[in-house]
Amino acid sequence: MISDPVLLAYLDESLANEKMVEVELAIRNEPQLRQRLSQLIAQRDVGVHSIGDIWRRNRLSCPTREALGSFLLGAMLDQTAQYIQFHIETLGCRYCQANLEDLKAKAKATEESAADTRAAEALARRRKIFQSSVGRIQSNPRSS
Repeated sequence: MISDPVLLAYLDESLANEKMVEVELAIRNEPQLRQRLSQLIAQRDVGVHSIGDIWRRNRLSCPTREALGSFLLGAMLDQTAQYIQFHIETLGCRYCQANLEDLKAKAKATEESAADTRAAEALARRRKIFQSSVGRIQSNPRSS
C-alpha cells in the first residue's frame, strides 16, 4: 500500500526514479489510489498542510548547494558527508542529485578551462623562448 506522504512526494516529483515509476503504475491500475490522490490534491489546494508537508515541500532536509560542493571536494566532517551520501543515494533526492550533477559538470568545465589555460601559457612560453633564441642562433653560425 502506498502511503499519503509517498503520494505527496510523487506530486512534488521528489521520489527516486524507480519509486516514481512504481507509484505511477499503481495510480494507473488502482482506482482507489487515484481517488486518494485526488483527495490529497484537493486538501493541498484548500490549504490543509501538515508539518511533514511543509518540511518536504520546502526540502528542509536537503543540504545546501555549498554543502554539496564541499561534499564533492571531500572537505566536510564524516558525519555530514555520510548524511549527504545517504540523502542522495538511499533516499534518492532528485533535487540534490540534479544539484550535484550540475556542480560536477561545472567543476569539470572549470578543470578543462584551467588545463586549456595552462597549455596556452606553456605554448606562449615556448614561443617566447624560441623567439629569443632565433637571433642568437643566426648570429653564431657554426664553422664546418
